[in-house]
Amino acid sequence: MAVLVEAISVVIRLAALEENDVEWGEPYPTYCADGALARVGFMDPVDAQSCIEFLEKNGLVHLRRGRAVDFVVADQVTGLYTPCDWLEFRDIYLDEQCTQPVAVCKAAAAPEDLLAAPDGWQYEGSLSQSFGFTPNEQMDKTMQYLRHENGVDVYHCLLTGKEVYIGRAGADA
Repeated sequence: MAVLVEAISVVIRLAALEENDVEWGEPYPTYCADGALARVGFMDPVDAQSCIEFLEKNGLVHLRRGRAVDFVVADQVTGLYTPCDWLEFRDIYLDEQCTQPVAVCKAAAAPEDLLAAPDGWQYEGSLSQSFGFTPNEQMDKTMQYLRHENGVDVYHCLLTGKEVYIGRAGADA
C-alpha cells in the first residue's frame, strides 16, 4: 500500500512509533496509515515543524548524516525533503484514464500502489485535484485574512477574488 501525500506531509515508519511507544496521529484529521507507514498532512510549515518537534521529543530520529531515519517530510509537488532509503515517493493514478493523479509514499518493499487516505478523503475537491501555493513572503500582498473557523484560517485571495482555506493543526489551531 501507499499513504497519500498532500501539501506538506510527515511520513513515519510505524515500527519506529511502536519501538518508542509513541501514540501519534489521532488528533490529526489528515492521519492515515497503510500497515508500514503513517502520515499526517499540513498546509502550514509551522504546523509541520511542531509535529517534527513532537516526534523528536518522544525519541524518534529525523535525520542522521543527512538521511531520514524514523520519519521524513514530503511535499506533494517536489517530493522528499531529504534522502530516504526505506521509502519511495511517486504519483499514482486513481482511475484507468490517468486523469486523477495523487502523490504517495510507500515503503520501499511494498508490492502494490493501493492508497491509504484519511477517513472521508475523496479526490473531488482534494488538494490532489486542485493544488495552490502561495509563498509566505507573498501572503501579505495576495491574501487578506478574514477569520478562523473549525481549525481553518480563511483568507480572501486578492488575485482571484475567492476565499482560500488553510487548515491548521492541533487542538488550538
